[in-house]
Amino acid sequence: MSETTSARETWGTRLGLVLAMAGNAIGLGNFLRFPVQATQNGGGAFMIPYFCALIFLAVPLMWCEWAMGRLGGSKGHGTTPGIFTLLWKHPLAKYIGVLGILFPLGVVFYYNYVEAWTLAYSFFSLTGAYFGIADVGSMKQFLNTFQGIGSPWHVSPMGYIFFLITFGLNIWVLSGGISKGIERLANIGMPILFIFAVLLVIRVFTLGTPDPAVPENNIWNGLGFIWNPDFSQLTNSKVWLAAAGQIFFTTSVGFGAIQCYASYLREKDDVVVTGLSTTMTNEFVEVILGGSLAIPIAFAFFGRAETLSIAQGGSFNLGFAAMPIIFQKLAFGKLLGTMWFLLLFIAGITSSVALMQPLITFLKDELGYTHKKALAATACLTFLMAHIAIFGLQAGALDELDFWSGTFGVALFALAETILFVWVLGPDNAWAEIEKGAQVPAPRIFYYIMKYVTPVYLLFLFVSWTVQQGPDVLAMKGVAPADQAWRWAARLALLGVFLGLCWLVSKSKRLKELTEAP
Repeated sequence: MSETTSARETWGTRLGLVLAMAGNAIGLGNFLRFPVQATQNGGGAFMIPYFCALIFLAVPLMWCEWAMGRLGGSKGHGTTPGIFTLLWKHPLAKYIGVLGILFPLGVVFYYNYVEAWTLAYSFFSLTGAYFGIADVGSMKQFLNTFQGIGSPWHVSPMGYIFFLITFGLNIWVLSGGISKGIERLANIGMPILFIFAVLLVIRVFTLGTPDPAVPENNIWNGLGFIWNPDFSQLTNSKVWLAAAGQIFFTTSVGFGAIQCYASYLREKDDVVVTGLSTTMTNEFVEVILGGSLAIPIAFAFFGRAETLSIAQGGSFNLGFAAMPIIFQKLAFGKLLGTMWFLLLFIAGITSSVALMQPLITFLKDELGYTHKKALAATACLTFLMAHIAIFGLQAGALDELDFWSGTFGVALFALAETILFVWVLGPDNAWAEIEKGAQVPAPRIFYYIMKYVTPVYLLFLFVSWTVQQGPDVLAMKGVAPADQAWRWAARLALLGVFLGLCWLVSKSKRLKELTEAP
């Protein structure tokens, strides 16, 4: 065993691992993105392709990524440049693996800023700062003012202060490493998240009909909207693409973060049961808890038509515009609002530290950086790049980062890793790696799903996204000329980080030796 391998950390407990992996997956997408996606894509009709993507994409990809990470970690390689080189002894493998560091960074460049909004709104709820604002339009303006939209500086002092606090908390957690940082955060934060979510769901289910004069405005109609499918929507490819995109976003497959976390497993730790339990935990939080909050309560207070209008107006409208108005109409509204936004903050920070960890692990494993030096380099890069999303928010820089890293990127990366792990390593070898140390064998049907269905499904998604959305995004269709500079800044930032990571990969003696090894 090499010095690098023996010096690597491991998770302290199995429960801590499960909670940390669940925290990686459970993020803002569970409570903010999921209800909006469901609302924008036909309600119940969205759930059928959603569960198809869960079975045919998320579960097999999750097992592949856990197995790849454990394999890489056993050889002292915790990120995809090293893991891909283990799978394919070709000089290109490590450069393809760079995508598994680039795309989580691209997401975290904007994610920390959005995460800061949730921390700020926890404070606003506790102090009643937005109490007295009675309509959605005015609440949107409150959010815009906090974000600095329309101001000459493109950011408000309050918004920037909360960003600094949030970023500092992320770095503080990461300074503790895997066991004393990330695992400790998960052990404390995830139980609080579950308790807050359950209490809020109980409050929603005890609402009844807020306005007896409008009996159709109730939570049951909101739940019915989610679970009663309009089968005619199933012929719309947009719904299938949106469902697959949500599955990628919520389970964190296709980003490179799962491999990184799994690399800190012991060589024969189970990945079948543990991996599946974290995925199902995430789905419980998203579908059962997340699906029982924003949409049902919005239906009860705003009705179907206005709820759909609010959700279709923007990804953050339900969480930051509708919910604050609702809290003002409830007993103990300040407490409930604080719980809602703290829940979002915990979900956000457990995900953002996971997105930053791959670069830290890469610098330590492949370049021999100390933890302190790797963390400092990661902090400097992510802090600098976050300002593109902060100052370019109104121009759409956040959307640009999200598309290339969180939509196009994850489909491309998931396709690449599936080909390498299943077809280059060999289906039988890949399946054996997944089942190594398994307490319960994986259902054999997933061998064939992993081998045939998942690659074809991913190829379809990648081509569809590229054809349907790529040309418009690439050409910045509908984007005002004044806004294009910030969008180009986002693109060039991603390109620059990619080239910089490729340069670092080329300088790694460990990766070079791995490529040349028989």
